[in-house]
Amino acid sequence: MAGCLPFILCLVTLAAATSAAGQSAAVIEGPAPPDLPEVVARDAEGRVTVRAVRLAEPLVLDGLLRDPVYSQVRAISDFIQQEPHEGEPATERTELWIFFDDATLYLSVHCLDSQPDQIIANEMRRDGNIFQNDNIQFVIDTFYDRRSGFSFQTNALGALRDQEISDERTTNTDWNTVWDVRAARTDDGWSAELAVPFKSLRYRASGPQIWGINVQRVARSKNERSFLSGVPASYGGRGINKLSSAATLVGLEVPPSGRNLEIKPYAISAVTTNRQVTPAISNDVSGDAGLDVKYGLTRGLTADFTYNTDFAQVEEDEQQVNLTRFSLFFPEKRDFFLEGQGIFQFGPSRESSFSGAATTLLPVVFFSRQIGLSRGQKVPILAGGRVTGRQGRYAVGALNIQTKEAPAAGAAATNFSVVRLRRDVLRRSAIGFIGTHRSPRAVGQASNQIVGVDAALAFYENVTINSYYARSRTPGRRGEEASYLGQFAYAGDRYGMNLEHLSVGDAFNPEIGFLRREAFRRSYAHGRFSPRPRSNPWLRKYSIEGSIDYITDPDGRLETREAQASSRIEFNNGGFWWSDYTRNYELIERPFEIAKGIVIAPGQYRFHGIQSTFYVPPQWRFTGRINGSSGTFYGGTRREVGYDGRVEVTSQLAVEPRVSINWVDLPVGRFTTRLLGSRVTYTMTTRAALSALVQYNSSNSTLSSNVRFRWEYRPGSDLFVVYSDGHEVVSPRPIALQSRAFVVKMTRLFRF
Repeated sequence: MAGCLPFILCLVTLAAATSAAGQSAAVIEGPAPPDLPEVVARDAEGRVTVRAVRLAEPLVLDGLLRDPVYSQVRAISDFIQQEPHEGEPATERTELWIFFDDATLYLSVHCLDSQPDQIIANEMRRDGNIFQNDNIQFVIDTFYDRRSGFSFQTNALGALRDQEISDERTTNTDWNTVWDVRAARTDDGWSAELAVPFKSLRYRASGPQIWGINVQRVARSKNERSFLSGVPASYGGRGINKLSSAATLVGLEVPPSGRNLEIKPYAISAVTTNRQVTPAISNDVSGDAGLDVKYGLTRGLTADFTYNTDFAQVEEDEQQVNLTRFSLFFPEKRDFFLEGQGIFQFGPSRESSFSGAATTLLPVVFFSRQIGLSRGQKVPILAGGRVTGRQGRYAVGALNIQTKEAPAAGAAATNFSVVRLRRDVLRRSAIGFIGTHRSPRAVGQASNQIVGVDAALAFYENVTINSYYARSRTPGRRGEEASYLGQFAYAGDRYGMNLEHLSVGDAFNPEIGFLRREAFRRSYAHGRFSPRPRSNPWLRKYSIEGSIDYITDPDGRLETREAQASSRIEFNNGGFWWSDYTRNYELIERPFEIAKGIVIAPGQYRFHGIQSTFYVPPQWRFTGRINGSSGTFYGGTRREVGYDGRVEVTSQLAVEPRVSINWVDLPVGRFTTRLLGSRVTYTMTTRAALSALVQYNSSNSTLSSNVRFRWEYRPGSDLFVVYSDGHEVVSPRPIALQSRAFVVKMTRLFRF
């Protein structure tokens, strides 16, 4: 950093842009005149510094770039490819401007395209999958710690997608804040203007600032990914998270914090039928209200308070088929628990770990879904508070929630507490501590505590070492109460490897977490070779991979072994073809029911199989994943076919079918599982959408539907209208209603 200071100070002294002149706006055509002051500098080592320009008055947000200031401030350009040719100039020009006034940060972009008719823009939903579209993504490191930040993403339709980034590894895509964007198609490409209020961001103090910033552009017609500040190809699609490679933003001045207070009340009314509870409920009319409050203790720390929390806006979980003896994992979707989620992450995340599907075995020490839900039913939350954010080199998270008694769900009134502290060390590393406490207020129910320490160490560009040690305490529970992990990974573009050892004691009990498998030791090794054949016009990259997963009980007896060989082909059009061959060994000590009436007996089982998956290129009218597999399975055979994707009807109407069928033939019987579903979405505007999800799962004989209208009638304020029902489908009996609900909910955000 010290070596960069003269360079930064030199740039800060650049002359400010000339004042706006003229009364009428003009569309920019081509680059700015050469006599305009520079707002970007690149040194010999590739480090980039850009300058924000103060505005005398707010931009007119229309996506057309017609304000006079665009002709008076030189555009930032010269983006650098990450894909397909790392380090080379982008083939399509991108022009960028960074402005600010007393209240707002503005990010404007003009994405020129030599084939504008090939631009893909078919997703308008809030937080929709615009990764498959031509898109632009901004990431802002407001604390300039080169580790964490906020991301804002849009496409040529002006869709809104935002997320939090923690430690360059963990992304919280469910995080939402208040901002606005407008986009427009042009004869030579498309353009967009984003407005992010400073109140929506967290930073150290008021006045002059130095932030980190990077911008990623994806041109889908060429499957090209480029950055303002270059990112190694080895990081792939998560390259935007690598804030240590981001540019330096200078010249910015932010306003004083003021009260920094947000109040968000809600009101709800519902009509409910539930025939699965005793006594049954039929057309019960209810109403309620609650409140969420957010207050900025400092510019880095935020306090949240919730009273009578409601989760009616949460979408229905997508059904899953389980052909194992372990529990399924469903992600958190409730708003109150989503912000700051990355701070509470302990150990390597399930998504960012390098060991593929095996990461589902990683214990989750804190899993917020254990609060307010029991046996699949809601448990009322009386009140709760949370403090999250950064203070210097420390990331801080503290949470306390009190739930009410819920006899129907078998839940006593319980207090939940979590404390998380993480300190930055070295350039890109961190060490941390976590403590959790669950205290039910019922006779005969014991409390539960966990304490743990973890480390995430990053060296060079692609070497990481992750580790943790955690210990639980549950009165009356005997055995080994510890769990620990050691993981070494090298993730280069051409070569990759991962070595991992995980231990979970037989008494390790994270009651505010999630543990898919109990009492085991796991050793894992993985290697990869990924060349890029430049001479092939349709092939971009292929990979040959091999892995061995070896799981024993705490005494060293083998329980599971999986050896896998894989090949992956990445095409220049964005499609993928992935095939793998596996050989498995499973020791079953206790019988388990794999399907209704079909039980796997104890014994030793060896089986093998081949699986192939094709990811459809984003340029096709239907996209998604097509998969098939076949092989032996617990002494018999198993075949599977599936499709999970999206069919574009118009830019506003899309159908997302989901099909998974398993044919299983075992010595103890045969069965077929069918998971069928479809989501139909009609997006009126980028802030209003109607969606309908229908799902049928033969594994539990259920047919469910969920129809949801969401209108963000002003930024941060929503109207929800939701209808949902669930039916039992058991032949030859007629379809029986289990539950039904019609809910109307309104929230209103007040900012001070």
